[in-house]
Amino acid sequence: ELGLLGMLLSAFFAATFIPLSSELVLSALLVNDFPVLTTVAIATLGNVGGSILNYALGFWLNTVALKRYLKVNEKILLRSEQRFKKYGLVALCFAWLPVIGDPLTIVAGMLRVKWHWFILLVAIGKLSRYIVVAYIALKGMTAI
Repeated sequence: ELGLLGMLLSAFFAATFIPLSSELVLSALLVNDFPVLTTVAIATLGNVGGSILNYALGFWLNTVALKRYLKVNEKILLRSEQRFKKYGLVALCFAWLPVIGDPLTIVAGMLRVKWHWFILLVAIGKLSRYIVVAYIALKGMTAI
């Protein structure tokens, strides 16, 4: 279905530095009777995929290239690195947060975090977020 493909793409690009709201797409699909589990799973898959792209960029590009070509803000990158070092791997559960989430996933690549921990923790955080968004969207629909 095009709706689910749109969900996958919006979630993927929302996890990069492209400003998109996959939560709005998820909510719109759910209020239009798309299957909850499938839609949440596809949103999570796409969003984790976008974070894997960020990880790969951090892993393979140096800081100069990240700043020059991807316009990664140096201050945000530095703050993300400090948070990551302070909170450790658990910080990856918060990769869904606006502003700091994308840089966290890049920093994880720069710090060469083991990929299996990266995927597991990022997926936990992103899935949890989409479950909450789905609940709110469906709860709001029943209130009408």
